[in-house]
Formats: sequence, C-alpha cells, structure tokens
Amino acid sequence: MSSAAPTAFHVMTKPIGPLCNLDCKYCFYLEKEKLFPGNENFKMTDAVLEAYVRQYIEQQSASEVVFAWQGGEPTLMGVAFFRKVVALQKQYANGKIIQNAFQTNGTLIDDEWAAFFAENKFLIGLSIDGPPKLHDTYRVDKKGGATYERVVHGLKMLKKHGVEFNTLTVVNRVNSQKPLEVYRFLKEIGSGFMQFIPLVERLADEEAKKLGLDLAVPPRVDQEGEVAMPVTEWSVQPKQYGIFLSEIFDEWVKQDVGRYYVQMFDITLGNWVGAPGGLCVFSPTCGTAMALEHNGDLYSCDHFVYPRYKLGNILNKTIGEMVNSEFQRNFGLDKSRTLPRYCLDCDVRFLCHGECPKHRFLRTPEGDPGLNYLCAGYKHFFQHTLKPMQTMRDLLRAGRAPAEIMKKY
Repeated sequence: MSSAAPTAFHVMTKPIGPLCNLDCKYCFYLEKEKLFPGNENFKMTDAVLEAYVRQYIEQQSASEVVFAWQGGEPTLMGVAFFRKVVALQKQYANGKIIQNAFQTNGTLIDDEWAAFFAENKFLIGLSIDGPPKLHDTYRVDKKGGATYERVVHGLKMLKKHGVEFNTLTVVNRVNSQKPLEVYRFLKEIGSGFMQFIPLVERLADEEAKKLGLDLAVPPRVDQEGEVAMPVTEWSVQPKQYGIFLSEIFDEWVKQDVGRYYVQMFDITLGNWVGAPGGLCVFSPTCGTAMALEHNGDLYSCDHFVYPRYKLGNILNKTIGEMVNSEFQRNFGLDKSRTLPRYCLDCDVRFLCHGECPKHRFLRTPEGDPGLNYLCAGYKHFFQHTLKPMQTMRDLLRAGRAPAEIMKKY
C-alpha cells in the first residue's frame, strides 16, 4: 500500500498531553491522563518533536503547512520549547510557508509569551466563554476559583504586542441563553473572528447506568428538539444552540458582515456556494484531521482519542502511512456511510452532512440510530438563515461582496 498522504491533512498537536493549569468543569480531555498510567512526565521529548516537525512538513504536498498546538494547556511547555519548534520548522521548511496556530486558555500569557508570539507570527485561539459571570460558570481553576481576570490579562498582553488572535467560545447550557450578550462582549474585547463550539458531553457509562440508561439504545429527540439524557447538565440543548446562532446571525447580518467573522456563518455560506473543505464536521467525509499526543501516538481525531482509534506512533510509522491507512480512510468514509435515512432525505443535509460522528447518538423519529444530537438546532439555524444565505450566495456568484446584504436591512 502506498504511504503517500493526502495533499493536505491536519494534526492537532498536544505537546503537554492532557495536562492543564485549569479544571474546567466541562473539559473532555483531562481524563486522557488515564491513557498513560504511571506517566508523570507528559512533556513531548526532543526526539518526538523533531520527528513530528520533519514528517508533518515533508509529507504534505501543499505549499503552506499549518501547525496547530493545543492541550491540555500548551503554555505549560514553556517558551523555550516553542523556540525549538520554530527552529526545527525553519530547518525542515524546504521552501514551504510555515504557520502556527496556538490554542490557549490565556491565563499564563505574559510579556515573554506575547513577544514570542508576535515575533514568530503565531495565531492565537483564546478560549473565553463570555463576560465574567458567564465565563466563570464552568471555566475554573484547580481550586474552583474564577479565571476571567487572568484570561483578560493574557488578552491585554496579546494586544500590547500586536498578536493576532481569535476567540473560541464553548456554547454551554448557561451562556447559550445569552447569545447577544456573548456576541457583543466578544466584539467589545476586539475579537474579529469568533468560533462558537457547541458543548455536547455524554455521561460516562457508570453514571449513565446509575440513571438507568442503556446507551446502546439511543434516546429520541423530542418535538422541541430537547434531550434530557444522556448528556451532562452543562451540555447545550439542541434547539437552544440553533436559537443562539440565529439570534447572533440576525444582528450580524444587519451590521457586521465583512467586519466580524463568525466561523459557523462562513462555513454555512461556503456550503451554499459549494466551496469544499471548510471544516471537517460540515464536510461529507473526514479522516484528515488527527490528534498527536505528547509521546508520538497518533489518533484518528481529537474527539476519538481512545485505544481503538490509535493509528500508531510517529517514531515507528510515518504520518503519511497512518493517515493513508485503510483504517483511517474507512474512519473518514464512515461519516457518510452511516447516515440514517432521515438524514439522507433531509433538505439541508448539504449544509451539515450529519455534522460530527461523535454527536450521532440519538434515534431518528423512525427509530433508526445515528441521528446527530444537535440536529434540531442545526435545522432551526439553517431554516432561519435560508433567505439571507441565498442572497449572499447570489452576491458572490455575481462577483459582489456579501456585505452588500446589509443594504437590505
């Protein structure tokens, strides 16, 4: 079998593994420490780092290569580690353009970090869930204390040094009730590009059993698009997620098109015009966005870091071999293969393609398994924005700017 990798693939890299200085109540990744029993040192070694940087650059035919650093909390690795990263990227670049995206909770960013980010043109993804009361509901430290002020201090450091940043907001059971408050807050702090990430966390098996739930028999979504089980109390309700997006869209489409960028709106418009590859969860297939742990283990996806989805280790196999393996190709193709008839017959399937497989644990109204937990929310949003999206699509096809839609309001 050929070891050639796809033209472009993506790896979410976790140099500190699941370790973090915070203890966010909804974090799904802290539990990954259990994958490495007895491992007290989660820091990526120089050998793993060099193998990764070299392979990641060499095995992509794209002229631009984007490294993505996440955790846990990657600033725990220290600035010196990322100076080595940049040096290795320059060593192996071979004429390619190298860029770095760095996702952080922002609490440890000081002048040294911000100056480094600015000097090396890192794009920072800053996690912030809204104004103080909303942010501090779930984003707490190891003692259960508030973190908002420390995040804002890190943001001030980024601004001081002119570092480019965007915001990542986890939409949960609480802040989903305040869409415009969240949106206007993000604009006030200077976020020009916003990602709204729906929080969907299934209950652990043992906890579900205590509640008398059999997760082998998925629940059905009710008429209002709400699901009480088997998700945690902080998970966003499906219909409310759609309302959250729709209310923000209504304000954005009147005054902010071309001024502020909301990832969900961009991706949706991209699917309306047939633009490929906007984001894996809204693409027909997946499988080219993987996760690399600190020890070199490569997994099928950031949300499937479980033993059965371990593809191998980069010290023993190349990334190209693993991303192009039969197992990983099937993992990606199964996204479309496993759609229930309810989805295949849906008028707006071309806009979501069933979204992420990790969310497909409901039954359809006909009783078939595989319905996405967020289906009711996406349907609400897609139907609510149908006409303005079509208008912006037509503007693009006519060679005009989508921002012209604001003249209609």
